[in-house]
Amino acid sequence: MKKITTLFLTFLVISCQTNVKKEDLSKLNGYWEIKQVTLADGETKDYKVNETIDFFEVKDNAGFRQKVMPQFDGTFKTNGIKERLKIFTVDNSYFIECKTDYGKWNEEIITIEDSTLVLKNKQNLVYTYKKFKPFSLK
Repeated sequence: MKKITTLFLTFLVISCQTNVKKEDLSKLNGYWEIKQVTLADGETKDYKVNETIDFFEVKDNAGFRQKVMPQFDGTFKTNGIKERLKIFTVDNSYFIECKTDYGKWNEEIITIEDSTLVLKNKQNLVYTYKKFKPFSLK
């Protein structure tokens, strides 16, 4: 029953969302943290703590995504590897084309808001991100 409820809620959330607009694409820039992954069968995996987050930098529909590790002093460590990105449209939907030396794939931008990003890949995995908030020991 839990799988049916999760599948229904995922469908409801995705189907009720507004279309991504061109002016929303600038919201992609910045630091994003995985909050949840919804599998093709509707099962979800929640992420409470992430060692790495995704940094996006896009200008004129091209840029990169890079995994970074936030540090307690507010800085970030990285291995220097960047995925090259291009944003394109198909039938009024926006997609991110990702490229590395090892492969190429596309992700559909389902939702992009100030604090929420939802991407869907070819395997129907839905990645829900939240805007990263730096650590605070104060």
